Amino acid sequence: MKIGLAVGDVRGPATLDAVVDQVRVAADAGFATAWASQALGWDALTAIAVAGATVPGIAVGTAVVPVPQRHPMMLAGQALTAQAAVTGRLTLGVGVGVAAMVSGMFGLPTDRPVQRMRDYLTVLGPLLQGESVEYRGDTLTAMGAVTVPGDVPAPSVIVAAMGPRMVRLAGELADGTVTWMTGPKALGEHIVPAITKAAAGRQAPRVVAGLPVCVTSTPDDVRARIAEQFALAAQVPEYRATLDREGVAGPQDVAIVGTETQVAQALARLRDAGVTEFMAAPYGTADEQNRTIDLLAELAR
Repeated sequence: MKIGLAVGDVRGPATLDAVVDQVRVAADAGFATAWASQALGWDALTAIAVAGATVPGIAVGTAVVPVPQRHPMMLAGQALTAQAAVTGRLTLGVGVGVAAMVSGMFGLPTDRPVQRMRDYLTVLGPLLQGESVEYRGDTLTAMGAVTVPGDVPAPSVIVAAMGPRMVRLAGELADGTVTWMTGPKALGEHIVPAITKAAAGRQAPRVVAGLPVCVTSTPDDVRARIAEQFALAAQVPEYRATLDREGVAGPQDVAIVGTETQVAQALARLRDAGVTEFMAAPYGTADEQNRTIDLLAELAR
């Protein structure tokens, strides 16, 4: 199981220079990938393109870019631009977004999320390959091509998927899935078997699992902070269903928190569940994050 490091907003407020520094730390420590998420701050693709162009020798990815606000022709152009900037090291993670935010903040429809993602991937895949599309689907229309000069390979595409239908779609039309706040039971019993079956006959799917991680001697305090900071994840249907599959109350129960030995054991459980790549989001104070990164770097080696 590869180990990557989350950078940027998910770890707390950071300037663009700080994001670049986090990617540099990840590269120097031997992590496989630096992952940027799209929240309400930096644009994930732009930030990871800037950082990846500055720091060589590490794969970069988005986990994830919500697609309702971006037509696939626009995202294809942006992704290929970022791919050129990082010389072919990009993984493009996409998702339908949290419905409450998509509708409440942007006023966009959130019905039929699986069909919307199916239409989107059907268009996005050929565009990233430099092909022209003529598509009139149930939820979008796309006509034309995205032309980027130079030999720019299509990035790997993974889909944020936790529900059964979205997981199957990720196996059918993408290179894998990326999860957030999803524990080893839900991964091992639901997500990994479903995406593996759906991808039969294709390349084995990537399963990227993202979780907050904190190496600490005061786990109860850290879990209380995680419960408060990520309270929304325990309430919205998308995450609530996955937490229920895990049999836990909230994000504090799936976050990886404890001593060096306990954290290493938790990562082993993810590996045994079929996770191919772990996206660690170091949590806590600067000292807590540094202690966590030191252990994760040792495990990554």
